[in-house]
Amino acid sequence: AMDPQQRILLEMSWEAIEHAGIPAEKMRGSRCGVFMGIASLDYSYRMADDLSAIGPNTATGNTSSVASNRLSYAFDLHGPSLSLDTACSSSMVAFHQACQSIRSGETDMALTGGISLHLHPYGFLIFSKATMLSKTGRCQVFDEAGDGYARSEGGGVFLLKDLDQAIADGDRILAVVASSVVNTDGYKSGLTVPNPAAQIQLMEQACEQAGISPDEIDYLEAHGTGT
Repeated sequence: AMDPQQRILLEMSWEAIEHAGIPAEKMRGSRCGVFMGIASLDYSYRMADDLSAIGPNTATGNTSSVASNRLSYAFDLHGPSLSLDTACSSSMVAFHQACQSIRSGETDMALTGGISLHLHPYGFLIFSKATMLSKTGRCQVFDEAGDGYARSEGGGVFLLKDLDQAIADGDRILAVVASSVVNTDGYKSGLTVPNPAAQIQLMEQACEQAGISPDEIDYLEAHGTGT
């Protein structure tokens, strides 16, 4: 009855804690927050196709809020526990909220990331009808030949902590978040059409907040929709 996305989030969260070198039992009762991006409900659509399959655990197994709450339950974490759906940006926005929670002192550390699995034809059908998917089945990012995007699956989880505290605790540190920023395109030529001006403003704000010149950036990972 449980959405595989919940099971994989549990597995990845354990791996993130283990990889950080922090014994999971030491996190019990802590103010560790959980911020997960999850926008797909494909597994629940499968249940709707077969109403006889619905049982007592269907609700908790297929509710987005429980994807985060189950982690807090399993690891006995007492910080905020949120599942966020902002479509394609869900995991990035969840990551930002986790950073903000730590910066504000609301939490000591946070598990954050996201998951997306394609387990039902529904998503492929609606995006095809909306002419969002590439006819070639390939993303041609930043190319005038781009005619849509190709859907893909994946998941990832980070364990975030205040840098000074991580150093004091002797934690294994893989990277430092210089800044994180979120905005919205607002009104534009169409609901699903990007707003270049707003996105440029966002990148400028991120660089300014981090004290980093754009010339210092040598790697960029972008969400390419083929637009």
